[in-house]
Amino acid sequence: MRESLLLLLVLASPAGAGIPGTVDPTEIPAYRLLRVDLAAAGQPSAGALARLGAMGFRTVVNLRTEGEGATAERAVVEAQGLRYVSIPITLGSFSRADAEAVERVLDDPSAGPVLLHCATSNRVGGVWAVIQATKGKSVEEALDAGRSAGLHSPQVEAAVRRVLGAPETGPPASVKP
Repeated sequence: MRESLLLLLVLASPAGAGIPGTVDPTEIPAYRLLRVDLAAAGQPSAGALARLGAMGFRTVVNLRTEGEGATAERAVVEAQGLRYVSIPITLGSFSRADAEAVERVLDDPSAGPVLLHCATSNRVGGVWAVIQATKGKSVEEALDAGRSAGLHSPQVEAAVRRVLGAPETGPPASVKP
């Protein structure tokens, strides 16, 4: 019994996943754990990118576009033997299909631990909000979850509402997948 409890505590802790609970914000801004096997963040520095494997990550999901440097990042990540997934998102292009593509990676047990990032974690929060809404949370609950993952701009919140087919303002609504 005691060994089972100890194993459960190890698996439920950030150390159990092998990724840090906190990092230097100058190295990886807006870093936060969303789950034991998932961290959200802004753009890692060049030095942090080169150490993601040593930090315990197995997959990096980048929501930035090629114009933001996504192509150069791929080489650094893959040189460490990590999986690199690019799902470029802009306010105008953001769609449910983008969130579903991210969710497929996050649901893949072989992918974790995962670093999900964009430039500031704003788009990460938007994607996380859409994922939460499709899992049954109300739009407002999903937006709150998105804010805890980095969503901070009214423009991304409006894009989330557009993707979910939710009104800009008004009472909370539920979204069906």
